[in-house]
Amino acid sequence: MASPIVYTLSSCPTCEDLRTEWTGKGIQFEERRVDTSQAWLDEALRYADTVPIVLHPDGRVVVGFEGEMG
Repeated sequence: MASPIVYTLSSCPTCEDLRTEWTGKGIQFEERRVDTSQAWLDEALRYADTVPIVLHPDGRVVVGFEGEMG
């Protein structure tokens, strides 16, 4: 099964919360830090202008984590 793609920033506390919780729960995901790649930033901006952005394998897009945004 495909893993979600998560667009993050290195310095985003909400992104860190997502990384910590999902890693602790064993949730597999592909992280794309938009501050390390212009291509990933360009991709992320197609969906929203704030992080985290979660692209689920079923096509759903979720912006934020537990009601918070970076």
